[in-house]
Amino acid sequence: MDDLPIQKVAISGPTLASMIQRFSSSLGDVDGILFGHVTHITPSTLSDDSPQTHSDSDSPQLVATVTSFLSSSSPLSFYDSLGRVDSPSLHRFLSSQTHNHFIGWFSARRKTPVRPSMREFSVSRSLSINDQLSFPIKNSENPKKLAPCIFLLFATPLQDQLIHTHEYRAYQFRVSTLSFDPKSIDIVNIGPAFRGQYGSFCPNSRFPMLNCELSSVSAMNEDRHEENLNEIKQVSKDQRELDICAEDFQVSNLSRLMGSEASNHTAGLENLYEKMLAKIDSLARQVEKSSADVLEQETRNRKLRYKVARTGPE
Repeated sequence: MDDLPIQKVAISGPTLASMIQRFSSSLGDVDGILFGHVTHITPSTLSDDSPQTHSDSDSPQLVATVTSFLSSSSPLSFYDSLGRVDSPSLHRFLSSQTHNHFIGWFSARRKTPVRPSMREFSVSRSLSINDQLSFPIKNSENPKKLAPCIFLLFATPLQDQLIHTHEYRAYQFRVSTLSFDPKSIDIVNIGPAFRGQYGSFCPNSRFPMLNCELSSVSAMNEDRHEENLNEIKQVSKDQRELDICAEDFQVSNLSRLMGSEASNHTAGLENLYEKMLAKIDSLARQVEKSSADVLEQETRNRKLRYKVARTGPE
């Protein structure tokens, strides 16, 4: 069993929120065990610069990912007051989880400093030296194993505050130095940092080429159904209206806006945009004028009806 350094600890947002809620809703301090996996990840640092340079951040990293947890209703759930692990109680916890590995444990205390205590040191040491609790590392060429060395500590501020806050930190217990090594925490599924959880990968299929050419009706077969023909007629009608608006600017010219010649055709597209704005402004004025004519006609009709109602039949 190796005492390998872990670069960071990752945990999903819902899992972290559930742990904090479990701590907030309890009447006192709580603790529990953590499930997840440790993965050998090679970070993907894609860059548009040429040539690409490799830095130290490109080297493989060990990332511990917390996927779930179990907690009892009271502290000292699987250890005694001296920090000695109770094997039967611990195995009762572990028997409920078969898909993920036991990677560590957590402790939540109220109004205490955010640093491990002597009891928590004793519990972490007992877990780290137990060979029966070791688990393999994913994506590792060598059959290396790790002990459940991850420790998460939750605490509330020492003084009462108007806003209810929680503080949390992650540690790795190192058997070689018999100390807690602080680790950074990544909230998975929030922000671009989650991309590193995928590791390096290759796409299964390429993106299709975008065809900017106009599709001709002559390419359609004569044995198409009537419904398809109606759709083609509607598309042709919409295309004619678009051509009227675009005038001399063809849809096929859009292909020139991609690549090295894009800057040469930008002025034409801007000219088309100005013409379209002018046509929209003209249509808006026509609609405004027609609406005023309709309102004026309705006023005349209302006056005529009023006049006829006052005079009555002779």
